[in-house]
Amino acid sequence: MKPFNYYIIYKPFQVLSQFSKEGDKKTLADFFDVEKDVYPVGRLDFDSEGLLILTNDKQLNHRLLNPNFRHKREYYVQVDGTINNDAINKLQQGVTINIDGKLYNTKPATARVLDNPIVCERNPPIRFRKDIPTSWVGIILTEGKNRQVRKMTAAVGFPTLRLIRNSIENICLDAMKPGEIISLSKSSIYKKLFNE
Repeated sequence: MKPFNYYIIYKPFQVLSQFSKEGDKKTLADFFDVEKDVYPVGRLDFDSEGLLILTNDKQLNHRLLNPNFRHKREYYVQVDGTINNDAINKLQQGVTINIDGKLYNTKPATARVLDNPIVCERNPPIRFRKDIPTSWVGIILTEGKNRQVRKMTAAVGFPTLRLIRNSIENICLDAMKPGEIISLSKSSIYKKLFNE
């Protein structure tokens, strides 16, 4: 039986979460050389960055993507403006966003202001405007609707400028940099994700 492979990667900004080509956009194949049957579990938007798991283990894929198995994903979000407690409280309670033309109430989340989180420089950097400050928020979700974090921060009046997925359960980016890859054993990844 073919062995399973497990990797964690830092997907760079403006890279598609797939190995197949699509127009002239960069894909994971431009940065990562893995076995042909290894694919990302879930996705990050083209303009988002951060932690992705790659594997050929269909059971792991199912457990992470099936909504019945709720698991925590933490995002570091740089927003336009100085976010306030009112907006943080709304994010925590859940907000109404539009998903495929229908209104959807997000599940309660964890949200907190982050003071100067340690993050890699982005290339290209966000557009700097000296008269409008930015702030960072840490948001932990147990669901993953399309562009959910961006829609949530926009719903409370603070559009997302930069979005980094920092962790999935107990797997964190730590000191990883965009384009880096780390191989994990089956026992290690299952322990970090499911405490098994």
